[in-house]
Amino acid sequence: MKKISFLIIIFITTFITAQELSQNNSDFDFGNGVSLSFDEGDYNFNIKGFIKPTYVYNNMTTIVDGGSIDELNRQFKSKNSVLEISGNAKKEKVSFTIMMDYSLSNPLLEAWVGYHPSKSVDIYFGQRNTFLNNREMLFNEDVLQFTDRSLLSQNHTSSAGEEFGLFLETSFGDNFILSPKFAITSGDGRNSFGTDSRDSDLGGIKFGTRLDLYPFGNFSEGNEGSMDLVGEEKIIMELGFAYSKNVGTSHSTGDGHGEIMFYDGNGNNNLPDYEKVFVDLLLKYKGFSILAEYADAAASGLNETYLDQSAANLLIPKEISEYLILGSSYNFQLGYVFKNNIGIDFRYEFSNPEFSNEINSAYENSILQDFENMSFGISKYFDDNNLKIQAGVSSVKYFYGNETTIAELVCQIRL
Repeated sequence: MKKISFLIIIFITTFITAQELSQNNSDFDFGNGVSLSFDEGDYNFNIKGFIKPTYVYNNMTTIVDGGSIDELNRQFKSKNSVLEISGNAKKEKVSFTIMMDYSLSNPLLEAWVGYHPSKSVDIYFGQRNTFLNNREMLFNEDVLQFTDRSLLSQNHTSSAGEEFGLFLETSFGDNFILSPKFAITSGDGRNSFGTDSRDSDLGGIKFGTRLDLYPFGNFSEGNEGSMDLVGEEKIIMELGFAYSKNVGTSHSTGDGHGEIMFYDGNGNNNLPDYEKVFVDLLLKYKGFSILAEYADAAASGLNETYLDQSAANLLIPKEISEYLILGSSYNFQLGYVFKNNIGIDFRYEFSNPEFSNEINSAYENSILQDFENMSFGISKYFDDNNLKIQAGVSSVKYFYGNETTIAELVCQIRL
């Protein structure tokens, strides 16, 4: 990390010197966040970021024989401390981004190079946020509608959503837009090569596609996230479908590295294949917004799978749900942003685990639990979304009687 930081400093210094020698002006644009930008037309370079100081109140009630136990936790933290360095060369049709979150023990989020042969085709190589997840996971942390991501996002994807691989994005049409995307990744998620350069990938590749339809044209520029900050003058809607298959996963959501391991009868690695499907709808109109999402996950290749190399413990069918997220989840969000830039939001979501479709066959050890969640949020936006204060409360009820109440207060500042 010290070496990377040193190289970044050298690059920035060299770039600034080159700009001064060519008598190009730098621009400190406080109106769009306190960002640093160099732009001479054909080449530009940007440094920006954001921080999210957060207070969290978490009260978990666990049902036990003859009563219940309450566990209360309070925490003050920076949920995100993100620095982003990006740039592009228009003539060469090349761009790059390096993004780090210093709230994490492994801060590197994104590091990729893009090639843009035409207005409708973009090719990226490196580590970046994948489009193979649900719609909410396509948004960066600084444009979230609520104080935290939905349980659908948290259960069916990794916490960040970045993967290493090759990404192709295309877009066709103006009034009716068709946007197919394709990706081949390592299948091991963010920092997929582990903590050591000698740590090889586990399993095979992950491949997938996403198709987005915009029947009434695209959203207004800058109107990112699921909330409608711009106030679209006409109905704008996105319909999305995503599918991915990880050929041999070693992670509970198929986008991580070395979390689980299975074996065949000879003691060799025998990782299951893991498939995910997402369907989503996003609609915005004059401050109103609707987001509906569906997620489903399934595993295959589990015949004669053992939990140990000695082949003494055979994996029975429902036990796989102790290691992989299996089943479906649903998320519905409603929001409205008033003209004074105060937004109110409501979320309802529930799940249907693969091994708890019937009361008599409910499996208590499944990672994906049968839950019902309701969330309410209120936000105040200053200068679009550059300064934001959010408050939210969620109540999660699980099939087995456990309940969790989470309240958060977030202040976001874009730098």
